[in-house]
Amino acid sequence: MPAFDLLHPGLQHHVVNSLGWRELRPFQEEVIPVILRGDHVVVVAPTAGGKTEAAILPILSRMLSEDWRGLSVLYLCPIRALLNNLHIRLSRYAALVGRTCSVWHGDTSPTERERINNERPDILLTTPESLEVMLVSRKTDSVALFAQARVVIVDELHAFAGDDRGWHMLSVLQRVSRLADRELQRIGLSATVGNPDQLMRWLAAGSNLPSTVIRPPEAPARQAAVQLDFVGSIKNAAVVISRLHRGEKRLVFVDSRARAEELGTELGGLEIKTVVTHSSLSKDQRARAEQAFASETDCVIVATSVLELGVDVGDLDRVIQIDAPPTVASFLQRMGRTGRRAGTEPNCLFLATHDYGLLQAAALLDLWSHGFVEEVIPPSIPYHVFVQQLLTLVLQNSGFVQSDWPKWIGKVPAFGELQDGRADAIIAFALEKNLLGEDGGVLHMGNEGERRLGYRHFSELLSVVTSQPLFQVRYGRLEIGYVHPLSFAASKDRPTVLALGGRGWRILHLDWDRKIAHVEPAQETGRSRWMGSSVPLSPRLCGAVRQLLQSSEQNPAWSRRAIERIADLRQNLVDCCGEDSVIARRGNCVEWWTFAGLAANQTAVQYLQPHLDSPLRADNFWIRLPSEVSIEHLIQAIHELSGVSAPPQYDLQRPASDLLKFGDLLPEHLLRDLILARIADVRGAQKILRSPIQIVES
Repeated sequence: MPAFDLLHPGLQHHVVNSLGWRELRPFQEEVIPVILRGDHVVVVAPTAGGKTEAAILPILSRMLSEDWRGLSVLYLCPIRALLNNLHIRLSRYAALVGRTCSVWHGDTSPTERERINNERPDILLTTPESLEVMLVSRKTDSVALFAQARVVIVDELHAFAGDDRGWHMLSVLQRVSRLADRELQRIGLSATVGNPDQLMRWLAAGSNLPSTVIRPPEAPARQAAVQLDFVGSIKNAAVVISRLHRGEKRLVFVDSRARAEELGTELGGLEIKTVVTHSSLSKDQRARAEQAFASETDCVIVATSVLELGVDVGDLDRVIQIDAPPTVASFLQRMGRTGRRAGTEPNCLFLATHDYGLLQAAALLDLWSHGFVEEVIPPSIPYHVFVQQLLTLVLQNSGFVQSDWPKWIGKVPAFGELQDGRADAIIAFALEKNLLGEDGGVLHMGNEGERRLGYRHFSELLSVVTSQPLFQVRYGRLEIGYVHPLSFAASKDRPTVLALGGRGWRILHLDWDRKIAHVEPAQETGRSRWMGSSVPLSPRLCGAVRQLLQSSEQNPAWSRRAIERIADLRQNLVDCCGEDSVIARRGNCVEWWTFAGLAANQTAVQYLQPHLDSPLRADNFWIRLPSEVSIEHLIQAIHELSGVSAPPQYDLQRPASDLLKFGDLLPEHLLRDLILARIADVRGAQKILRSPIQIVES
């Protein structure tokens, strides 16, 4: 029997007659029986591959066949734009069979939240942070809201699993499961990753239900049209983009909000219809961008990684990447936005604006051509997420006692391991510091917890994502977005002009108390700033850059300019690319070329710094020292450290909250262990210190 025939007859009718689908894709057919029998499943497929439909059709079938009532399905996404986009699609599918779908995230109005509480939809699209709000809010009866929950669908699973939002998500889902008094069927939807079976085990941890990974065959790399060009600057990139593919919809990815605004401004100056979108734009500005995605044809959409995820940008023609994303997986996600129409192929044009962007892009394409995709590894020992969950459980439950926490979140694998005494140490520290109080065995929020975390109804406590100290930018009553205060460093001869949403805004007044910047439209070119940090690259990608520099081969995807510039770099850096690491005096500094990745190099710096008077700086490819450093002294320090086995001593005088959100709520010994586990690459650093070194004196 075809799997489609297993679906509820009413749903079959609408799939064929209302949606007009003559058949499902093979992997969608494969998913149907797995979900119908209640198994956990992870579906891995490229962007726009039909993963959402693969999940929702059998769920709607079960909803009808088993007569589910109330809020039975949670659909989790990492970003609001994706939720808004999916809400339109899923509402249509649900309405076909007489069911409802709603969305709840940070932009959802109080009126709509009240409606959801009173008229519970069958499907609720939301984020883990908004789930946390529902669990602790006094305005929401969380027991009644989640009493009928049966299934959770996690879209873009890889985006959650790779950072602490994943541990937060698993925690709130365990709490929802306890309120519903049943195990939730877990369905994960993911782009291409290197370890889907491990992701499945992570998502289904603590469950005895069967689990399955379904992965359709990948399209061969040769079926994609990929080019790499070297343009040398953002301004030149704008010129190239303005001249190529006129009449088509082009999506351009950049690596930061500031560069997105810079490119948007340059394209606007060339009279190219341009839409800029990133996380620091206001709700209204993002909504305008989302509308443009769907309706515009001849335009350029400039975006950060927020559009890497499965937001529908309509009938997209081209993807352009400024410099390079940090991983092959990100590249596959981005290129996968194209090639959706019959007779078209996925495509991506890389425009490198600097040398290292060029090398990284070329190395990444080489890894991709050999079929490499990174694994997604959940971060280790999330002690800071545990303390956040402990505090929110106290807010959620008025009669919460210390021994209750395993009943709520003990099935989260990283937390179950803490029952060896580490959880008790964290709770004891919270009581000692008055973050928590205790009365007759019942825990409550302590005075210090109220003081440090109680601002705006504990809003900062409800997310594990660190918030920057941003100013709201307003034009009259219109909210434009948010910028860092560093954006206000005006030059002496003219007022500050900000770039936001792809245009200039002149500052009229700064309200420092309320953190509001009042602006008016400006014709001049503006600039905005946000805090960021170096993007760590994997040792595998850094090693591929070294191999690229050592090679003389050319890739057919390289333009003439890329070929010439890579040839120059091979000649200029030939002394830095031996089989071993290389210490070379170059210009006014000493560089130790390791190609080991940022984490390993930074950890090696932590080992070395106490032995050297001059400050060291680490990058993904090298460790840099001032020119006055004696190479002989450096070699001696390396030799002395070559046998070290203990981890380096990190200075914890810097506020712990600067390193990890809620890190300052942990005992010092656990915080130190956490920082070493997260920030350091002890094994990689020790390998650097113990490996042979080539000395090059220019």
